[in-house]
Order: sequence, then C-alpha cells, then structure tokens
Amino acid sequence: MSGSKKVQLHLNVNNEDMHVLVESSKTLLEVLREDLTLTGTKHGCELGECGACTVLKDGKPVLSCLLLALECEDAQIETIEGLADKDQLHPLQLAFAQHGGLQCGYCTPGMLMTAKALLENEARPTRAQIREALSGNLCRCTGYQQVIESVEEAAITIEETENSAAGVKS
Repeated sequence: MSGSKKVQLHLNVNNEDMHVLVESSKTLLEVLREDLTLTGTKHGCELGECGACTVLKDGKPVLSCLLLALECEDAQIETIEGLADKDQLHPLQLAFAQHGGLQCGYCTPGMLMTAKALLENEARPTRAQIREALSGNLCRCTGYQQVIESVEEAAITIEETENSAAGVKS
C-alpha cells in the first residue's frame, strides 16, 4: 500500500458517524478490520467467492473485500457488530445458535448479514429464496440445512415480534 495517497473518509458504521484517514487503495474490509478494529467481518478468499466478508451497504449485501473503501463515502455500513441491539441478540443470531446454523463460525457473520438483508425485503422467504440469497456464502461445516432452518425460524420470530408490537393477534 506504500505510495497510495491517504484520504479522509466519512462512513456511518453501525449507526455511528466515523471519519477515518485511509489509504486510497484500501478495501472496505481492510478499513473495517484494520482502521476501525471491527474484526467480526472476516477475511476469506479475498476474491469475492466465499461471502465471509459480507456487510450491508445502504441495506444491501456487498462483498467488502471487493469494494474500495472510497466507494463507500457517506454510505450506511452495517457489520456483524451492529446486528445485536445492545445486549439483545438479533432473532437471526438466536436462531443460528438454537438450530446449529453455525459450526466453526467463520462464515457466520457474512451469512447473518446476507440473511438480514433478505428478511428486510422478504418477511417470509421460501426455502428456495433463502438458498438463492445465501448462494454466495460458502460454509464447510453445516451442510446448509441448519442455516436454512435458522433463517426460517428468525423470519417467524421477527414477524411475531412485529405483530405483537402492532397489537395484531396471531
């Protein structure tokens, strides 16, 4: 990265405005992990093939290893560190833990962020929609069945929580 010029970058990461001086050649993944010390997003293949580095940029899943940080100026970035609400785990995190949707955990941050984007756009996705959404996230441990079941369970929990908050009876 020597010879690369440094630039001031503004990001909103996990609902927190951040200004960071970064090398212009750094990827979003590198900025998140190295400059902002948000190490939940994982280095995987660094070729955009495994999905371990998936974060949400303006609500859409992106591979942070392929995205220059400069392309994220003024963007809303959500990482795995922003998924839980203080001490309250997100329904996806709970479902993955309860249904064995994670094993070694390396792919889990990318899976969770991708699944979150799916559930924000499709309240009750079919198994085919879940498979399609997660098709860019590779896992060598789970065999995917537990992952799919975890996303289905989280969808039900989110829907029940929203209905309860709105006063809708099941």
